[in-house]
Amino acid sequence: MEVVLLENIKNLGVIGDVVNVKRGHGRNFLIKYGKALKASKINIDFVNKKKAELNEKNVTLKKNAKKIYDLINKKTYKFAKRTKDNDELYGSIKPKEISKSIENSDKVEIKPSQIDLSKEINKIGFYDVKINLHAEILATIHIEVVKEEEKK
Repeated sequence: MEVVLLENIKNLGVIGDVVNVKRGHGRNFLIKYGKALKASKINIDFVNKKKAELNEKNVTLKKNAKKIYDLINKKTYKFAKRTKDNDELYGSIKPKEISKSIENSDKVEIKPSQIDLSKEINKIGFYDVKINLHAEILATIHIEVVKEEEKK
């Protein structure tokens, strides 16, 4: 399926590029979330006319992402969790929980879909987590998982 991009997308292309993607990715993500239009002569002409406006929007998004990057990059977020005897958690820490923690501590909204867990956080310890703030801006935060103090 060919689509024309309405924004810069990492590992895919820049505004105005006509790219070939899998049908599901094109329909269920790119077109659904307004990141691309189906490639047709009319849509390509439309994007070429709106390119300056789309580039301005992209610059604004990049500036906002840079502000968030400066605020959260290299920051450590601490999670206290109940554990089993072998220091494994009863449930793993999910992107939704991480995004809520960032929002509560820094008043910054990060969508769970922006959080890239390279491996499951299911034990006590330190983890590095990547956050895709923009196609060109990638922040790294640190997650520290500690044992929850038992209530007596």
